[in-house]
Amino acid sequence: MTDQPNFDVAIIGGSYAGLSAAMTLGRAHRNVVIIDSGRPCNRQTPHSHNLITHDGKTPAEISALAREQVLAYPTVRLHNALVTSVSGQDGAFSVGTSDGQSFEAKKLIFTTGIRDIMPEIPGFAESWGISAIHCPYCHGYEYSDARTGVLMNGEMALEYLKMIRNWTADLTLYTNGPATFDAVAREKMLAFGAEIVEQPITSLDHENGYLRALHFTDGSSRNIAALYHRPAFEQHCLLPEQLGCELNQQGFIKVDESQKTTVAGIYAAGDNSGTLRGLTSVMATGTVAGVRLNHELINEEY
Repeated sequence: MTDQPNFDVAIIGGSYAGLSAAMTLGRAHRNVVIIDSGRPCNRQTPHSHNLITHDGKTPAEISALAREQVLAYPTVRLHNALVTSVSGQDGAFSVGTSDGQSFEAKKLIFTTGIRDIMPEIPGFAESWGISAIHCPYCHGYEYSDARTGVLMNGEMALEYLKMIRNWTADLTLYTNGPATFDAVAREKMLAFGAEIVEQPITSLDHENGYLRALHFTDGSSRNIAALYHRPAFEQHCLLPEQLGCELNQQGFIKVDESQKTTVAGIYAAGDNSGTLRGLTSVMATGTVAGVRLNHELINEEY
C-alpha cells in the first residue's frame, strides 16, 4: 500500500450525489476523498432541467461548478481514477484505483450510478438522453406538443402513456413487436387518442442525437421528435455486491432511510439505490448520506 493519508470517508463516484455528500462532510470537517472515473451517465444530455438556479445548463457546467465549490473545503480531495478494488471492513477500508493508488478510509459511500441497457436498435444509443428520453419531468417540457413516441410493451404501457399524455396529445405507442397487454388496456389507450404500432423497429434516424424518423421491418417509416423509453439497467459498479451489499428486487442497492446499505460502514446514494434519477433527487440522497454518516462517526468517537 502506498503512503496515503487516512480518510474518514472515501466516496466512490464523483457526480451529483457524490459531490453533495462530499460538501456535507467537508462542512463537517471530515477528511474526504472523492474517487471518480469521469463517466457520468448523463454525459450525452445537452441540457439539465427541473433544477432551480441551474435550469437549462449543461450537466458538465453544473458538475464543474459543484466540484469547484466542494473542493474549496480544505479537507476534501478529488482523485481522478477508476476504483478497481475495495477490501476491509467498517473502520478500516482500503480502496485501490486503476492508476495504482490506494486509499484508507473508515467509511465508504458508493455513488456509482447505474448503466442503462440500450435496446439493440441502431441509432438509439446515440440519441439517448437527447431525444430518446426516460423522464418527462427532466425533458418533457422541451418536447411539449411534439410528435412523440413511447417505446414500451406489457402491462405498464398504459400507465406510462397516460403520464406522457400530459405533455403531448400527438402520442404513439411503439411495442416493437406484438402487443402483450390486454384488450381493456388497448381500448383505454385508443380512447385518449394514442395510436398503437406493433411493427418491429429496425433503426432510428437522427441528426446528432435528435430524432427524425423511425424505420420498420416492413419498409415503412414515421417521423418523430421524441421517444420515451425505460430501459433495463444494471449496477454500474459491481464492488458493492462483492462486498456483500444486498440488492432489492428491482436491482438497486438496498438502503435504509439513512442511505445505509446492508453492510456496516457502507452507504450508497444516487440512482444506484433509488428510482428517482432527477438531479435534485440524487443530490438529496447524497446530502442525507453525508449527514447520517457524520452522525455515525460522532457516535463512534464519543
